Amino acid sequence: MTYVIHGATGAQGGPLLARLTGSGQRAVAAVRNTVAAKGVPAVAVDNASVDSLAAAYEGAKGVFIHLPVVAEANRLQYARNIAQAVGRAKPRRVVISTSGWVVDEPNSPLQNPPDSAIATLIREVQQTGVSLAVVAPRLFFENLLNPVVLGAVKSEGILRYPLRADYPVSWSSHLDVSEVAERLLLDISVTGVVGVGQAPGITGMDLAAGFSSYLGRPVSFSSLLPEAFGELIAPLFGADAAAGVVAGYQAQARASANAITQDTSAQRLLGLTPRSLQQWLTDISA
Repeated sequence: MTYVIHGATGAQGGPLLARLTGSGQRAVAAVRNTVAAKGVPAVAVDNASVDSLAAAYEGAKGVFIHLPVVAEANRLQYARNIAQAVGRAKPRRVVISTSGWVVDEPNSPLQNPPDSAIATLIREVQQTGVSLAVVAPRLFFENLLNPVVLGAVKSEGILRYPLRADYPVSWSSHLDVSEVAERLLLDISVTGVVGVGQAPGITGMDLAAGFSSYLGRPVSFSSLLPEAFGELIAPLFGADAAAGVVAGYQAQARASANAITQDTSAQRLLGLTPRSLQQWLTDISA
C-alpha cells in the first residue's frame, strides 16, 4: 500500500515525501504532469476530475492533501472533487494541511468561513467516515525568505513585516509540518485538528532577536501596514496574488493573536516540538 502526497513537488508536500521515502515507506507524488516530478515516484492526478483522483487514491494507505494557491472558486471545486474521491476510494487515512488558513477559532476574525474551500474540504472528508487528521499551521518561517523581507534583514538589519511588533504568532516551518504530517499518516490514533507552531506564540520582536542571534549582529523589527507590504510584493507575485496577501494581513491586524491552542497542539498530542527560528535557519543552511 502506498501514501499519496499532493503537492509533493512543492514546499509542503516535498519534505513529507522525502521523510516517508527516507524511512522506507512507499509514497508517490500526486501531480498533474508526472514528467515535472523529475524522477520522483509519481501518479498523475487532475484536481478537476473526481475519476482521476479516485483512481490515485484507490488502495492507498494514506493521502496527504493541501489545496493549491489558485482562485477560491477553483479551490472550492477541487475541495469537493477531492472529498468525493476520498468517499469513493476510501483510503485508510487522510491528512489535510490547512496551509495556514484558520479553521479552529470560531470567534476569531481569522477564522475561515464555513463555505470556504478549506472548511468545505475538511467537512466533506469528515462526512466520508475515513480516518482524518487536520494539520493546522499558522504562519510559516519560509515567508521570511521573501526577498523584500530577507533583503532588508541582511542589508539594513531591519525585519520589516506586516504585523504588530507585539503580535503573538505560532510560527512554524514546512519542515515542522512534514514531521507532524508523517506522524499522523503512520499513526491513525490521533484524529481531528492538530496545531503546528510555537506555543505560546512569538512576536515580531522575538523574530528580530532570533535573526540577531543567528547573524551575530543587531536586527530590529519594523511593523509595516499590510497595504505597504502589498506594494512591495506586487512586482514579484502579481497584483491579484498581492491583494490576497494584503487581505490576510488586514485580518491579522483585527485579531489579538494568531496562535494555536495548547490542548490541540502537536506538542501535547504528538510530543513534537517545532523548530525555533534559529534552529530552522540552521537547518535550511545545512
